[in-house]
Amino acid sequence: MEGCSVPIVSPYENLEKRAFWRSGVAEADSYPPEAIYKPKFTISRETRILTAGSCFAQHVGRVLNTSGFSVIDTEPMPDSCPVQMQRQYGYGLYSARYGNLYSVRQFLQLLQEAYGLFEPSEPVWERDGRYYDALRPSIEPQGYETARHVQTARKAHLRAVREAFEQAQVVIFTLGLTEAWEHIESGTVYPTAPGTIAHSMDNTTFAFRNFRTREISDDFAAVRALIKARSPEVQFILTVSPVPLTATATTQHVLPATVYSKSVLRTVCGELYEDFNDVDYFPSYEIVASHPGKAAFFEKNLRSVSPAGVERVMRCFLEAHDGKESDQSSPKAKTPAPDISAEGLDRDDVQCEEALLEAFGK
Repeated sequence: MEGCSVPIVSPYENLEKRAFWRSGVAEADSYPPEAIYKPKFTISRETRILTAGSCFAQHVGRVLNTSGFSVIDTEPMPDSCPVQMQRQYGYGLYSARYGNLYSVRQFLQLLQEAYGLFEPSEPVWERDGRYYDALRPSIEPQGYETARHVQTARKAHLRAVREAFEQAQVVIFTLGLTEAWEHIESGTVYPTAPGTIAHSMDNTTFAFRNFRTREISDDFAAVRALIKARSPEVQFILTVSPVPLTATATTQHVLPATVYSKSVLRTVCGELYEDFNDVDYFPSYEIVASHPGKAAFFEKNLRSVSPAGVERVMRCFLEAHDGKESDQSSPKAKTPAPDISAEGLDRDDVQCEEALLEAFGK
């Protein structure tokens, strides 16, 4: 109608404060900012949680466990192993003794192997007369006496992997790297380059691989399908490790190589979050590594996340998943979550094969 003005309405007009940089970050009263994470679904202290991923994921499982959540462990430490050597031998790091799963391809191949859908090539590596499981070379620091011992131990491990995933109601997976080393003919991906812990590098057998966004997304979709075929109600929480690369095998400087790798992983997580109702994303990477944090949560090497950084990340997670909906008649539910103090987190408590690459630096 002539003479009538049409009110201008912006789609940004009624958004929450968290949607704007000024109110959500620059003028926020705390860091990380309030409501930085609103979960799609919450977990209680009775929810059976499986943890896996890169080195930073070790903090996730440990804090959840000490906070009274039901973290699965199908390969507990035997009585013969001294407590002080538990983590050195890969016990208590994750829900089974698979060690660090730096890439989604590594995660997928572990599941496929556990269910007889994949057979890794060159699964046993040798060094100085000792034998190592190539898919988890650091879980026995001194190696095994024979290749047969490696194979026997791996069969038992794969049974534990199946048991862990079939118990899981929520899978928390931390994506760490896009860079990997693989067996050229079979595509078998290893957690570390040949020659770092055991074996030796042979350019005719092994090759460097830097996974693309679509490859990682497709790999996770395959992981999800494999797990949900056996546990249809399972849900997933993804996060990206804030730990930079120790070294890069690309031709780039390690800093842009790190930004590229983390950007790819964050993109994948964002797309999976949008594509699947049962996939959530927790911003541990953003809390620690984004510029408003001013590197305050890193050690002096600007790579290792400090105990204070771990504390801040996990406090944010626990505040969102406080277990209020849990059955209060359960003894575990009645146990109050302990205070997460930086003093209780050991800087040297994380087992990480990638950190060994530092020894090759000049």
